[in-house]
Amino acid sequence: MPSHSPGGKPIPIEVIEESLYEVRRKIYPRSVSGLFARWRFILVFATQLLFYGLPWVSWNGRQAVLFDLIQRKFYIFGLVLWPQDVIYLTLLLILSALALFLFTAVAGRLFCGYACPQTVYTEIFMWIERKVEGDRFARIRLDGEEWPWGIRKWRLKLTKHFLWLLIAFWTGFTFIGYFTPITTLGSALIHLSLGPWQTFWLCFYSFATWGNAGFMREQVCKYMCPYARFQSVMVDKDTFLVTYDKVRGEPRGSRSKSADHASLGLGDCVDCSICVQVCPTGIDIRDGMQYMCIGCGACIDACDQVMEKVDYPKGLIRYTTERAVEDRESNQSAIRHILRPRVLIYTAFITVLASAFLVSLATRNPLRVDVMRDRGALAREVEGVRIENIYRIQIMNASENKMSVQLRATGLEGLSILNSQGQIVSEIEVGPASNLLMPIKVSAALGVNEPGNYPIYFDVVAQEHSGNEMVARKRDEKSTFIIPR
Repeated sequence: MPSHSPGGKPIPIEVIEESLYEVRRKIYPRSVSGLFARWRFILVFATQLLFYGLPWVSWNGRQAVLFDLIQRKFYIFGLVLWPQDVIYLTLLLILSALALFLFTAVAGRLFCGYACPQTVYTEIFMWIERKVEGDRFARIRLDGEEWPWGIRKWRLKLTKHFLWLLIAFWTGFTFIGYFTPITTLGSALIHLSLGPWQTFWLCFYSFATWGNAGFMREQVCKYMCPYARFQSVMVDKDTFLVTYDKVRGEPRGSRSKSADHASLGLGDCVDCSICVQVCPTGIDIRDGMQYMCIGCGACIDACDQVMEKVDYPKGLIRYTTERAVEDRESNQSAIRHILRPRVLIYTAFITVLASAFLVSLATRNPLRVDVMRDRGALAREVEGVRIENIYRIQIMNASENKMSVQLRATGLEGLSILNSQGQIVSEIEVGPASNLLMPIKVSAALGVNEPGNYPIYFDVVAQEHSGNEMVARKRDEKSTFIIPR
């Protein structure tokens, strides 16, 4: 049964479905130039230069930035991180979250508008689209052509998608190059010898880039990104946002350039709708703050150009605060309210955590030692004169220099360390960024100590060969030595 309107007439099912589900309207953003457009170009260029170029940078004969999941090592220039260094990743994630909160409290969705991968690749794909198919109205006309498609339409669409797929493929290839040495990956790709997982992730990330930046675009920002939903709790009346000045702009309406709009009872807004046409998410900024706004500033550039043409002051749409609009303050006056409690708290937390992060990295000991007593082998008497306990010692060299390691056991009189062949261990060589796991025996004279469990200490001293210098590293690990009855 179809529903009925208040007047008693049945409402068609199609109208009900359309009211329940928003029908996606394709957005054709218009190109725009200006201050914020230049900043978007600079940020797109800088981020992609970093992303595409970093895997090709070499450091000490290897890739400078490589997250080697198979070997469980993360190389970041001269820094080698192991799974035991997860605390650094934790601190980095906390710092990133706090920085996002700080930027949002100060100036809204700056990250979304200028550095978010979705925004960056959408900008690249839209630039290609404009170069191939033309600007807004040319694309609308092209898509409005009826089926069957003509040769020109096929040619333009295929060219656009070929270039999109080329960018998407290179993006996927580069991303995998952070986890597999990119030269090895390139060689395998040329010889068609990629592994199954490499092939899967290459296809997955290429398809994701092509789909998100080419088709979904604003849908990701509106419906998939959680940041859009909770940003409102991080802004207040003193947050700088892209804002339409309703006091100055309303009531809006068209007029001739020579007309005195004040005498006509009109505001400065000429109702040209260009601010809507340039918006990548298709919103009307004149309707007030909306969670779909990514803060890119395209509407500011467009409105300023219109104001310039009609000889009105710029800034009808501008970065400003709600308090400044309500109190008719200038931006210079609004800036004084930036240092408010939440901003100071975020800044203090970031400063403390960043300082701790840097100090910890600077003083980090690249020598790691882990001693595990072999629970499957009991303490035993050897030749009636000595007692032996079996251990497994793991020595990790987190530096990119070779280490000469010396072991010594203390805590009981006459302790000595032997290898699996019964020879005294004097010095061990551990290669750069290497992990050495070896069984050892700790021996003590029989009859010197009473039966029982005794705490012992492994003193590990390493000499790191750093160029022509030798840097001393030291670790102490505690364990237990058992003398049976």
